[in-house]
This record gives sequence, structure tokens and C-alpha cells, in this order.
Amino acid sequence: MTTHTPPRLHHLAPVFLPAELPRAGAFAWWDPAGEPIPGAGDTLTVVRPRADGRPRRAEVPALRLPLAEALPVLLAAPEPGAHPAAACWAGAVRLALRLVARGRLRPALAPGDLDTWRAGPLDAAETAQARALAAALPAEGCAVPLPGTGPLRLPEPAALVRALLDAVADTLPRTPAAPYAHGVPFAATKATALPGARDWAAEAAVAPGAGVRVSLRLDLSARTVFDAGPGGAHSLGSTVLVQVHSLADPTLVTDASTLWQGEADPAFGPAAQVEAALALRRAAHVWPPLARLAELDVPGVLALDESETEDLLGRAATRLDAAGVAVHWPRELTRDLTATAVVHSAPGSAANGTGLLDSSGLLRFEWRLALGDEELTDAEMDRIAESHRAVVRLRDQWVRIDPELARRARKRQLGLLDPLDALSLALTGTAEIDGETVAAVPTGALAALRDRLLAGVPAAPEPPGLRATLRDYQKQGLGWLDLMTSLGLGGVLADDMGLGKTVTVIALHLTRAQETPKAATLVVCPASLLGNWEREIHRFAPGTPVRRFHGAGRDPVPPSGGFLLTTYGTLRSSAPRLAEQDFGLVIADEAQQVKNPHSATARALRTVPARARVAVTGTPVENNLSELWALLDWTTPGLLGPLTAFRARHARAVENGEHLENPEAAERLARLLKPFLLRRRKTDPGILPELPPKTVTDHPVALGAEQAGLYEAVVRESLAAIESAEGMSRRGLVLRLITSLKQICNHPAQYLKEHPDTARLPGRSGKLDALDELLGTILAEDGSVLVFTQYVRMARLLTAHLAAQAVPAGLLHGGTPVDARDQLVDRFQSGALPVLVLSLKAAGTGLNLTRAGHVVHYDRWWNPAVEDQATDRAHRIGQTRHVQVHRLLAEGTVEDRIADLVAGKQALADAVLGTGGEPAFTELTDRDLASLVSLRRDA
Repeated sequence: MTTHTPPRLHHLAPVFLPAELPRAGAFAWWDPAGEPIPGAGDTLTVVRPRADGRPRRAEVPALRLPLAEALPVLLAAPEPGAHPAAACWAGAVRLALRLVARGRLRPALAPGDLDTWRAGPLDAAETAQARALAAALPAEGCAVPLPGTGPLRLPEPAALVRALLDAVADTLPRTPAAPYAHGVPFAATKATALPGARDWAAEAAVAPGAGVRVSLRLDLSARTVFDAGPGGAHSLGSTVLVQVHSLADPTLVTDASTLWQGEADPAFGPAAQVEAALALRRAAHVWPPLARLAELDVPGVLALDESETEDLLGRAATRLDAAGVAVHWPRELTRDLTATAVVHSAPGSAANGTGLLDSSGLLRFEWRLALGDEELTDAEMDRIAESHRAVVRLRDQWVRIDPELARRARKRQLGLLDPLDALSLALTGTAEIDGETVAAVPTGALAALRDRLLAGVPAAPEPPGLRATLRDYQKQGLGWLDLMTSLGLGGVLADDMGLGKTVTVIALHLTRAQETPKAATLVVCPASLLGNWEREIHRFAPGTPVRRFHGAGRDPVPPSGGFLLTTYGTLRSSAPRLAEQDFGLVIADEAQQVKNPHSATARALRTVPARARVAVTGTPVENNLSELWALLDWTTPGLLGPLTAFRARHARAVENGEHLENPEAAERLARLLKPFLLRRRKTDPGILPELPPKTVTDHPVALGAEQAGLYEAVVRESLAAIESAEGMSRRGLVLRLITSLKQICNHPAQYLKEHPDTARLPGRSGKLDALDELLGTILAEDGSVLVFTQYVRMARLLTAHLAAQAVPAGLLHGGTPVDARDQLVDRFQSGALPVLVLSLKAAGTGLNLTRAGHVVHYDRWWNPAVEDQATDRAHRIGQTRHVQVHRLLAEGTVEDRIADLVAGKQALADAVLGTGGEPAFTELTDRDLASLVSLRRDA
């Protein structure tokens, strides 16, 4: 078909001109502006408004095209500025083409008893679309008046759209393309008179049930045996039941055989048989086996052989659905075929878990398919992989195959895993494959090891040589440590401070000594804890040899069957000498010291070989989950994978709060961590009765006049500088501002860097005045008190102030020599020093200071875990007094706002086990920063 489009045709308004014989309809284009149309030899009578707005007839130039030639013009891509009527008529043409493509054609008679096809039946959506097109049709698209000499009347747009649908339906079946689309000539090109069909056509036109559709219901249980050819071979088939549905009433459904026998609901009407037969004829062009229905006296049930059944369940169903014939699947096809990622390991019991982890072999990781609860064999998965069909017959039944499942059957080998990677996968029960989280299942010895790790660990008995009575929770901790180290896995003992981790680890050494009596244990700890470890070993395991690897003339050779004690500082400088020794166990005490895996200390620690490793810490996470990764990657290298992968899969979702909306993220991480981290809190039901009560009291204090003046001046000057700074420079200014304000809140002498020996201290700080009152009350009752500050300079000022008032006080900070630390602890515990001033980071871990019944936090720390560590120097196992914690807080200052932030820092800790992250002060806007630091005098 060739069409010559005249110039500027897209600017013209098309109007449809229906005819009595629908296929004789045409389109005409005219210019509402009245301009002539080059090449147009026709005229058109249209209705146009007069100057006063009244309608009148007008003859205008027009270009008229038969429908067959007009269709490609309307369907061409619209040009800019095209008339709105063209868009509406193009939409109507596309609707008509979809109806024809789906076989929505109904036979009818035109005047003169001429054969014709009309569009239909239309479903609800198609009817709504036709109405919408009619409503949008502008007046220029239906401007040709109805014939007659009476008043001017324009056709209803809805009637014109319906007439176009019928015209397209009557035109396309007679085009040369029809035989290629349907396989046989569909309709005669020339008009054919059918006077004998007049009565039937009249009934079909008015029958309320004339609109029907058919569907196919496959019955696999009613199988039929087909002769497969010479030799007498047979194959199992199935049957298809043809059902007829009323479009007028969707609740009306009947079997085709019932309809053909005249036993269907009368609402289907006399034309239902004809329309159902036509629908089946159209469907047979899509799927040829349906043509056999025409050979049956009652075309309602069709027998299929196995090949036809498989075809219908596969590609044919898609083609039939596009033709408007739905295929209903049998129930047995809904049985789930699933794919699971499986790690294969050799069969074995939990007892051979050590061998699994020590082996250098790799474990096979692959997809396994299952039908319901039954795993498929390799041969069955091969059949799925090779079928390239939507259905496969498995175990005497048909099964639908999802394309993704077929792909997994074809490429089911996922690679090889080392044992620790496989264990990680087994514990979480999931794997990341092609960016998707899928279920993962271990087998054999790996499954046994997983079950052993997840099972409850029984309490271990006290080992020979331990001179202590372990509490129940300590016996459970000992049992867990013994299990993990015997498997070569290691772990993190993360009990709260003060719950007796040291004695539990000493008991572990004695327990392991029963199997390997000559094996030595290396303990790496802060320098302040060397004396404590030595005392505790002599106390709880008398006779066990202990040697320090610290100071001048140190010897790295551990005593046989005993302990070698060293510090993190010594480890950094002497790691090669320690790495040459043979240790059965390495203990990293206060292991948060190596929370940065890239630090020199962490790198040195990794170089020391051992058969088992245990990290001991009360705060396994202080700021983010990367710190926990660093600990576990040392105790059990490779368990959590690379740090980048760990953060992408686990850490970010939990740290960003996504676990609140998607708790699976935190649950998956908890499943992975649970076997390798033992975390008990003082508030746990089995531990709380073992500890004396603790009371925490906040003491708001007002700034002194000098403090307030300094505070406001620093805020004013710093905010002005911050407003004009950017990037790292701005961040540095913000941090300096926060630090300066906290120092002013402590004492002006600290901020002004006055020397402790010459500074005038009394009367200048509200906090110092409050401390004097507290100490006066405590010392009057013969009490002992720990005073913590995060600043060594402030600690020196406090010590000087107490000495000036003749209050016996000691000072312990990071620069205090190890021997002097031990002497200070002994003097405090004996009561010779009622007051001990400590810098928070240097003395907040490891010390047993149970003489104290009071703890004073002179200033606040960003992380509550660090404050709790400091408090736990007094509130720990062995304490018999009620511990009172006093926190001094400068009113109306940045400390007020920080206290609110600190109070909310436990959410992430509770999600997995304990972190917080420092407040992002440096990222605050200028306005928010000003709100944070400004002095509020009415506080």
C-alpha cells in the first residue's frame, strides 16, 4: 500500500466518514482555518461557527483517503504541531488493531444482506478506552453533519469511534496480508450477499449473551494413552476442557460441551455457540491442535499427547494468552520447584570440626534444586538444564520451570570455598550471589560443626589448680572459651567490666593445660594491667610460672606451661622476637586497643602465631562495627571476609539504622557473630544478684563569672572564624571550639594553661566548688573516691588543689610508670589514699579499685561505654559496697547538649552488641553549631 502525504497534512483536522458497508468508510482532512489544501481535489461539508457564534454549513477543500490508505497516515509518528483530532483518531485506530489482532471480530450483515465483520466483543477496559477517546475528540474531528434537511446535527463522537472500530474490523480481514496472518483466506474481498442469514444476524445483534470468550483448562490427572507409532510404544498425555465465559456477566461460565448440547444457562443467548466456535477457530491458528475440536460432534474436550501437553504448558500458552484465550494451570503445577545454594563437605560428626577447619581443602559450593522437600538428582537437574522448555516432566508429573531456575540448573557450580568462608555462610544461612541474598545450606561435617557452635554450651567444671570458686556465668564462659579454642576458632570475651574476665581466662589456661601441660599463654595488655595480671595469676593459680616481657633485659621465651606477660607498646617494638616463640594461646586484654586493624599495634599482634586466640574487652565496639571486625579477624582470621565486603553487606545497614526497617540485616549479622562473641551484662538476670547496687546522679553546676565570660568570648570568636572556613580547616576549628568550651567548663586554669603549682584554683569554677562539697561529705564518712577526667592537665590541677587542702590524693595517668601504678593501686586499696585522681583513657580499663564506694566523673566523655569502663573500676565482682556515681555537668553549656546526645548512643549497641560513633559535630551547619554551643543563662 503506497500513500502520498500532501504537504502540511499533519496540521489538518481528520474526520471519519462512516458508510453503510463499514469497510467503505473513509477519512477526510480539512483545514479549520479555511486555508486551501495543495493537491486536494475534494470538498467537504462541515459545520462552522458564524461571526455571532451560531453554526452554519460550509464547503471546505478536503483530501479524502479510503480507510486502507488512511490507516498508515494516522499511525505515522506525530509531527510537532499536529492537530489534536489526529491524535484521537490515531488512538482509535490502534484500539481497533488490537481488537483485530486478538480476534475480537463478530460476523454481521450490512444493508442489502452483505457480509461484514464488526469489532467485538469489547471487554470493560476496551469499552472505557473507546469512551475516553470519544470524550477527547475535538469538534473539528467530527464536524461533518448528519444527512438530512432538518436542523444541523453532528454525529455523537462515541458513535463515530464505534463505527471506526467496525470499519477497521471489516477492512483488515480482506487485505492481502490476512491469509499470511491466519494461514487461510479469512474473508472474501468482494461483497457477498447472504440473505439466508438475516434471522441469525438479527438475533446475534440483540442477544445479551453474544459477547463470550473461551479458555482452556488442562487436566493432567485425566491422562490418555496415545499410540506413539510402530512398535506399540505409548506416551502419557492429558485432556483439555474448553470453557466459555460471558463478557456481559463474568460470573457465567460453562463447559463448551454443555453449550453445544443446548444445556447452558439461557443468558448465553443464541449467538454464543457461533462466537465460541469462531474464538476456537482463531485460537487454532495460534495453536493447531485445537483444530481437532472441529472434528468432534461436541467440541468441548480435547485429548493431548505428551508432546502437545508440554507445548501447551510452555510456549503455546503465551501465544494463546496474547490471542485472548487463557490457559488455566492444573493444581499440581503449583508445587514449588526451588533452588538453594549448598556447601558440600564430607560426611562426619561434630567431633571432626577441627579437622574440617585445619584442612587446606576447599568445599564445593553449588545450586541444588528441590521439588517440594525432595532434592533432585544430578540427572534430573541435567534434564531441566537441557530442556529449554517452560515445563519438564519430573517424577511422573509436570513441573513448570522458571527461566532463572533453568539457568541455575545449567550453571549450578558456584565455585569453591575455604572452610572459614563456608562456616560464615553456614552460620548466617544466606549467601550473596550475583548481588542477590539467597538461602544457603551446609552439609556433612560443616553442618555438624554449625550445629555444635549454635547449640548451648554446658558450664565447665573448675580445672585442677584453680584456687577460686567460679560463679555460674563464669563456668559457662569457661565452657564456651574451651570449645572455641579447642576448635581452633578463637573468640571475643566481651563481658561487662568487673565480671571477672581475668579469672575466667586463667581458668581457661589451666583447663587447656590438662591436654597440653607445656603450652604457654601470652597475655598482651596495657602497661597499667601488668601488675594486676601477675597478682591475679599468683592469687588464682598459685604455682603457675609467670614472666614479664617488659622493660630492660626482657626475655621473650615463655615459661613452660605458664604465662608470658607483655604490653602493647613492647609488642610493637618486639613482635619479631615474640613471633619466634610457640604459644598455645594468645590473650589480648583490653583488646579495644587494637580496634583499628591498620594500626601498628594491630599489625604486630597478627604476626604472633598461636593455636588459639582470645580477645578480652568490655567494649568490643565503641564507634563502628569495623572495630568488631578487627577483633574477630584477629581471633578467627577470614571468618568475616574482607573489611570492605563486611561493611557493604552487614555494617552499613546496621549503623545507618536500616535494621529498624529491615531487621533481617541485624539478625543476619547477629547469627554470624553469636558463636564467636560472648557478651554478658551486669543487668543480666543471672549476674545482677552477684553485684551490689549502683546509683548514678547528675550534678548540674553553674558556671562562675570568669567561666561565663570566657565561654561567651570563645563562642563568639570561634563562630565568626568557622563561618568563613571550609573543608578540613572548618572541621579543625569546630573540634577546637568544642575542646576549648569543655576545658572552660572544667576550670579557667585548664583553658588558660596555668601551671598547677602557681594557679589560683578556688572560687573560679562551679565544678571545682561542687567537687569540694562532694569530697567533704565522702571523706567525713571515711569513704574512698575515684575522680576521673579525660584531661591529664585537669588531673594535675585537681591533685594540686587537693594537696593544698591537705587531702591525701594520688594521680594515675598514661605517663605513670608501671611500678608506680602498682604502688598507687595498692595504697588506694589499703585505704592509705582516700582519693585517687585518674585520667579516663589511661586508667579506665583493667584496674581493680573496689575500695571506692564513690566515682566522680569531673567531665563527660563522648562515648558512654568509656564512662562505664571507668565506673567499673569500682562496680565489679568483689565490690561489697553500694557504688554511687556522680557526674558533674555545667548548666546551659555544650555539656548539657552533649549529655542528651550521649543518652541516645545505645541504639546501635543494642542492635548487634555495642557501638555508638562520635557525634558528627564537625558536619553541623553554622546555625546548628551555634545552637549547640551557645551559653543559655536561663538553663
